[in-house]
Amino acid sequence: MTTASRRFKDAVYQELARISKAVASPRRLELIDLLAQGGRTVEALARETGQSIANTSQHLQVLRAARLVEGKKQGLFVRYRLANDRVADFYRTLRLLAESQGEELGRVARGFLQARGQLEAVDQDALLARVARGDVTVIDVRPAEEFLAGHIPGAHSVPLPELERRLAELPRRKEIVAYCRGPYCVLAVEAVARLRARGFRALRLEAGIPDWRARGLPVEDGEAPPARRGAMGGI
Repeated sequence: MTTASRRFKDAVYQELARISKAVASPRRLELIDLLAQGGRTVEALARETGQSIANTSQHLQVLRAARLVEGKKQGLFVRYRLANDRVADFYRTLRLLAESQGEELGRVARGFLQARGQLEAVDQDALLARVARGDVTVIDVRPAEEFLAGHIPGAHSVPLPELERRLAELPRRKEIVAYCRGPYCVLAVEAVARLRARGFRALRLEAGIPDWRARGLPVEDGEAPPARRGAMGGI
């Protein structure tokens, strides 16, 4: 006979399984990762993930049905965002669990970085402390809308597509630290490779804004003053 306690447990685990099923997709996890940086439209998400708008919309509807994301009509477009900060915390915890429980994720990351000459050991905690103290010039190479949604205090917005034409703004005598969305974001990897090829001393900060927040460090939003020649610490 099914007892009241058994029915209660079944209902609880059924709900947990429903949420788990909603995120059991590489594409949907990538969408959550992107939305942790800030809200954006279906069209923008489709471009970032290399999917069609139709497929992106379908994935978003699954996440929306699980109450993990929210969508709001803005003119002709629907802008999505995470339902709350706990969704971003969940994704970060899942990432950390995958890193600690298996070697495959680390092997994939090491292979990618080694092929780009960026496998040198970097004490990320020490680098994070230098960033927090303002000892280095920090550039945020994510799209501008993500910078506006939240960025490291004192960071300069230099989206990767703008990096080449803005090299004159960067200091030659000060180390540059580039960051993007987190340890598996390739924007900062590419930025560091380009900077080093042009003689700059550059490092990649693995931490993204969700990691920064999780450490209890402050995050700024809104637009920073426009950069000028020498505005990032001198040439």
